[in-house]
Parts: sequence; structure tokens; C-alpha cells
Amino acid sequence: MDRLAGLALAPVHLIMGLADKPLRAWQKRTGIGGMALFFLAPNMLIFGMFVLLPIVINIVYSLTGGTALFLSERSFVGLDQYRQLFNCANYLDAMTCQEDAFWTSLDNTFWFVVLQVTLMILASLITALILNRELAARSFWRAVFFFPVLLSPVVVGLIWKWILQRQGLLNFTLLPFGFEPHTWLSDRGFAFGAAVGVSIWAHMGFYTLILLAGLQAIPKDLYEAAQMDGTRPARIFWRITLPLLMPNLLVVVVLALIKAVQVFDEVFILTGGGPGTSTLFLTQYIYETGFVSQPRNAGLAAAASILMGLVLVVLTLIQLGVGRKNEAKGKR
Repeated sequence: MDRLAGLALAPVHLIMGLADKPLRAWQKRTGIGGMALFFLAPNMLIFGMFVLLPIVINIVYSLTGGTALFLSERSFVGLDQYRQLFNCANYLDAMTCQEDAFWTSLDNTFWFVVLQVTLMILASLITALILNRELAARSFWRAVFFFPVLLSPVVVGLIWKWILQRQGLLNFTLLPFGFEPHTWLSDRGFAFGAAVGVSIWAHMGFYTLILLAGLQAIPKDLYEAAQMDGTRPARIFWRITLPLLMPNLLVVVVLALIKAVQVFDEVFILTGGGPGTSTLFLTQYIYETGFVSQPRNAGLAAAASILMGLVLVVLTLIQLGVGRKNEAKGKR
């Protein structure tokens, strides 16, 4: 058995032996810092090629015009793409804008973020409070709520599309009660509500888990002392639970905002942006402008994506600020 293991590890030992002398020479010349750079270099190269370089190319595209795909065939137009996006008589009325689809998608995204984040945080908080109690089969219920997070967004969209279509499960369930089959996803109001609801269902488990971890970190002695003083449950929640849970809650809010701004997969599968433009969100507008619509306008799509990226950068900086503030509080 030892002989077989030795034979299996022989190639590893050979490679390590060949690399040993160059690595020792490199370490002797550059020190520990140089070794760290040596091991980080491959990751930084991949990061640069697949993250930083595409960002730079995207910025360059946003400064060019035309329908050609290759940059060498595109003309430099400066900030014209950004001017086109912001060319509006009234920013509150998308129909007065040159790029009315952009402002419609922006308006839809804004209301989606407000409704989805608010309702999801409330649902996640309530679910976390319930799962934190002594329940029968508590681990099972936690797994049930977390399960949708493990599903692909495409699978989520297909499942709910099958449920809500005219020959779907919802109409089949309502049929014995005298309801006529209804095309739910063709109803503008319901389609938007379905997009919000499906997104909450798909992502709520992740935020519930974060809040549940925060609840379990609260010392039980505080609750016991409050109960001995005869404090009402509502007052315990507002005076003990919520203040101590606030760091986790702030992280959840920022993460949920970042995720909601980027909504695309499940809603695109579910409604395709329709009916009309009722569920057209910013990410889908960028995708369709750059890859689907004819003629394709890669420069305009790049400019819109840069603007969305700036919003995400701001939200990320808020998240980092919240994290550092919480870390500083924890060290005190």
C-alpha cells in the first residue's frame, strides 16, 4: 500500500523538486513579500483579463458610436451616448425622453427595488424570528426556506412560469372553485407583482440565514432578565432584539439592494420584460440594446451599464463602510 502511494506521489515530488531551486532563489532575492506576489500573480492575471479588461473595454465602447462590433470599425463620439440617455424634456415622464425604454426600465427597476427589498427584508425578519424559536423539526424548516436559494434563476423562472401560465398549476387549482382560466402573466399589474414575489421567494432564504445567525448571537441572558422584569414581548423586540440585530440587518439591506438592481434571470424567463414594458428592468434593457435589437447599439448599452455600475459601486462602498463600522464596534 505504501509503495502504491509512493508511486502515485512520485510525479508530485518530481515537480516540487524541479520548482524548489527557482522558488528558493526567488525568495532569497525578493523576500516573503516577493513570494506572496509570486502566488498572487496567476490570480491577478486572470482577474485582470476577465474583470478589469472587460470594464476598460466597456468604457471605451460607451465613447464610440455606430453599429459595427469591432472597436477598430467604430467612430469616437465622446459623451454622445450619455447625452442621448439623458436627453429628456421631463425626467419624470419616460415618454418625453429620447431613450424612453431606458427611463421606463429605470422607473421599473426603482419600484422593483423599493417593493422587493422592503417586502423581502420584512419576510426574512419574520421568518428568522419564527425559526429561532424552539420548533419541532426546526432544522427541516430551515432547510425548506433555504432550498430555493440553491436553485438556478433559470429553473426558478421556469417553475413559476409553469405555475402561472394559462394551462398552469394556479388555474388548475382555482378551476374547481368556479374561476375561469386567466393569463396571469399577460396582466400588467399582476406580472410586475409576480416578478417581485418570485424574486422574494428565490432569495429570501439567504437573507433569513444571515438574520438567523444574528439572532442566535444575541445572549439569552438579556431575554431572561427582561422576562423576569415583566417586559412585554413587543418591547423586548424593539429594545433588545432589533438594536442588537441592526448590524446584520444593515448588511442584508445593502446586499438585497445590490441584488435587486441587477435583477434579470428569473424575470426574463418569467415574463420576458412584458406585457409591453411593464417588467422591463435595467439589465434587460442593456442586454436587448446591445445584443437583440436591430440595429444593435453596443455604445448605448455600454453607457447604460456604466451608469448601473456606478450605482452598484456606491452600494458596495456603503456595504464596506457598514462592515468596517460594525468591526470597529466589535473591537471596543
